[in-house]
Amino acid sequence: MPELSLIVPVYNERQNLPLLFEAIYATLASSGRTWEVIFVDDGSHDGSTDVLHDVFQRDPEHVRVIVFRRNFGQTAAIAAGIDHAQGDVIILLDADLQNDPADIPILLAKLDEGYDLVSGWRKNRKDNALMRTFPSRVANWLISLVTGVHLHDYGCTLKAYRREVLAGFRLYGEMHRFIPVFAHSIGARITEVEVRHHPRKFGKAKYGLERTLKVILDLFTVKFLLDYAGKPIYLFGGTGLVLIGLGMADLFYLFLRRFWGIPAATSPLLLVGVMFVIMGFQSILMGLIAELLVRTYHESQSKPTYSIRTILEQKE
Repeated sequence: MPELSLIVPVYNERQNLPLLFEAIYATLASSGRTWEVIFVDDGSHDGSTDVLHDVFQRDPEHVRVIVFRRNFGQTAAIAAGIDHAQGDVIILLDADLQNDPADIPILLAKLDEGYDLVSGWRKNRKDNALMRTFPSRVANWLISLVTGVHLHDYGCTLKAYRREVLAGFRLYGEMHRFIPVFAHSIGARITEVEVRHHPRKFGKAKYGLERTLKVILDLFTVKFLLDYAGKPIYLFGGTGLVLIGLGMADLFYLFLRRFWGIPAATSPLLLVGVMFVIMGFQSILMGLIAELLVRTYHESQSKPTYSIRTILEQKE
């Protein structure tokens, strides 16, 4: 069984792949550890699949190739790689040669210090400042602010993980960039190191400004999953109580106005108050239904509500 599993999502990177594998081989072959590299072809249509077949023929001992039937996205490619990885340490790397495989030993050295997750930080990015670097910085600041997990570069694919911190959650949509947040939620020790970043030699970037919008939308999901997935009544019930409180205050205000001869029936505030009260009760009921769903989810799958790092006990 290999110690290291390197996962490389691939989408239309035909020209980069031979150079990438040479760099990977030069780095991992001298690492002193057993290793494998898993290329996940995410529906490429530029001949990348043929190149990956050639790479596999060159080194079938270390190379594995997964080919998707169509393009499912980077998150799906990473999830497939993790599902098929055999190593205790999992490393993610882009296929565009902008991350440098020679930085992998730096990440491994940090893992050896006792960390569970080491994130790369492209401090000196070689991308378009307006279209990629600036939106990325805004997204990194926003994610750090909302989640409380402060990293400079969530978008850097080059990261190293201990396998156990990737267990217990599935990746969907565009959630791969939030893996450090999910890992932090189960107590993973996280750090980051500066890594090199090179200009793209071949091909073109797959993401633009629209990625920032996706990050913001995904952030709502992540925040809910982290803070309220275990007790959804806190969100729905809290919102319901606020709405009921506002509705009751509005109706009480209308009641007081009657002493000054102002009728309540003709005021639009009456409708607003009644709607707030009804919406409040509906929100509380939604919270109770969500609580039942959470309990069904955990109990039907025997899924624990905790994560254990180690157990110290006397062996019989």
